[in-house]
Amino acid sequence: MAKEDRIAFITGANKGIGLETARGLGRMGIAVLIGSRDEANGRAAADRLRGEGIVGVESIRFDVTRPDDHHAVARYLEDRHGRLDILVNNAGVALDEADFGDPRGANTVSTVTPEVLRATFETNVFGVVALTQALLPLIRKSPAGRIVNLSSILGSLSLHSDPSSPIYNMKAFAYDASKTALNAFTVHLAHDLRGTSIKVNSAHPGWVKTDMGGKAAPMELSEGGKTSVQLATLPEGGPTGGFFHLGESLPW
Repeated sequence: MAKEDRIAFITGANKGIGLETARGLGRMGIAVLIGSRDEANGRAAADRLRGEGIVGVESIRFDVTRPDDHHAVARYLEDRHGRLDILVNNAGVALDEADFGDPRGANTVSTVTPEVLRATFETNVFGVVALTQALLPLIRKSPAGRIVNLSSILGSLSLHSDPSSPIYNMKAFAYDASKTALNAFTVHLAHDLRGTSIKVNSAHPGWVKTDMGGKAAPMELSEGGKTSVQLATLPEGGPTGGFFHLGESLPW
């Protein structure tokens, strides 16, 4: 299938890593649908990419926590394209109050509220699962469907359990646990879709200079979408059910 024949939907794509992912896929000639909670911001992002010479960019108002929006985007994709080739579950929140600049480290597990836990999981896990389920019939129509779940190295239980790991003292419980759960979804969904042409993987974008990552992050924003783009465009013989950063496997 030619690149220009593919359609990708990216949630939370009006800025940050989502927009970089849209830019990367768009530059490959893949048609991109930008999902944005704010309709005006989504249109502005699409206009920005078109201004860079990227054609085939559309936007849609989309909130991953709203079931009605899941059905609306499914209808939109069905009516305009008849299928979906790439789903990048990029939208996410980090609501823990954690100071990772403290040399003693941070751990929010004794202070995080039920409200923060629920709100974090609603966006980072429950919404992702529900949206993916709603769009799976369209992804099954693709000859080479790809699902990318934007995770984080902070979801790695192996690294959180290792005192020598770089994230050992970076424990924002709600966020970390939500990414661990998202990784479990990746593994289970990949198993469910075994024997099909659909590939499902988790992406760690790296610590990137975004609103969430902060200015201290070592990676530039322009690098933030690279892993998602790689996994969204895997060849037929590529992996499924894995956890990756720039082509390297990460421990669960």
